[in-house]
Amino acid sequence: MNQSDLARNSYMLRGSLAKKGYMRWWHSFSGTQPETGEIRSFFIEFFIINPALGENRPVLGQHPRNRKQGRKPSYVMVKAGVFPDAQGNGSRQLHAFYPISALQATGSPLVMQLNGSPDGHYQSGDCLYSEDKLTGLVEVTPGEARCRSYMSDSGLMEWNLEIRKSVTCHTEKRCKGLLRSLLTQDSYWHGEGIRSFFQGTVSLDGVPYEVLPETSYGYADKHWGRSFNRPWFQFACGKLASQRAGQELRHSALAVSAFSPRFLGFPLRKKLMLQLTYMGEDFEFTRCRWETKETGKRFVWHILAQDKSAVVKISGSCTKAEMLALQYESPEGKRSRIPLLAGSAGIGNLQLFRKGSGGREWMDTLTLDNALCIYRGPST
Repeated sequence: MNQSDLARNSYMLRGSLAKKGYMRWWHSFSGTQPETGEIRSFFIEFFIINPALGENRPVLGQHPRNRKQGRKPSYVMVKAGVFPDAQGNGSRQLHAFYPISALQATGSPLVMQLNGSPDGHYQSGDCLYSEDKLTGLVEVTPGEARCRSYMSDSGLMEWNLEIRKSVTCHTEKRCKGLLRSLLTQDSYWHGEGIRSFFQGTVSLDGVPYEVLPETSYGYADKHWGRSFNRPWFQFACGKLASQRAGQELRHSALAVSAFSPRFLGFPLRKKLMLQLTYMGEDFEFTRCRWETKETGKRFVWHILAQDKSAVVKISGSCTKAEMLALQYESPEGKRSRIPLLAGSAGIGNLQLFRKGSGGREWMDTLTLDNALCIYRGPST
């Protein structure tokens, strides 16, 4: 449902999730280097884990001492970086860790402010998150990047961005108050900005990039829960070109996300939710079938979804060279052996049909480009 809900996009780590839970606010977008015309896709994320276990310094779960003592992680992490280029080069993933005490946050609409040096090692400064603005910087030296507990590359990234979120994926049916309080899922998702327009500047290792609304193809969402989805699958696109209209669609967007429902603590069959906003009309699908195929160079996804009025068929893919292995630790302090791969160079096509008394009627075929792909395969 394309309905903004800033309360759902706010801070929710309370009760049992405060000691065993995480929240992550993700943003991705494209920018252009003014002198060379080079286009790169960036990401910025605010990540909070186990806030009730916080101390006056970040508790890094991968630190050898903390692992030996069985201490769970607790911190605010700012993740910033850039996806690989078409040749698989030039990626960055930079982490700054702050103690929970460094976080100042409001209710709804959410504003988060992190002030000063995160943990006495990084030289990062203030970072701000709000529904319409992102500012901050993260700097990691080569020596700091060699510390495995930081899970980080080395480099410097600064950003000053304004955001306008125009299309929302509201997961009302899967995320109502009682179901959420009973933790009937491992992880919850809300797409407040599945079609977002970013504007401002980004600097990566001193190289400036300009971010313009019409070419940013921005995306913003939020996950929270007690563990990460397995498998984890997302496919989202704000650059859709219509065969019928013969042009790119400005306020249309696709968002696909898998989730892991549970009943009385036992995992059930994985589900998929899909929303398509097409020329002002919203389609929400929960009856979805999908499969993943892996070739030597690509991940390929085929999706068939339907509701009472429409059917959609999607074929999408992303090259492995253009995907980056995102680094996280779980609320238990563990790192998965199966990588969580992400990229923003997904492509594909979408066929949309209207159901009628005489059968299916073709509405349009859309070409997908610059799609966000996030994928982790099932546990073996």
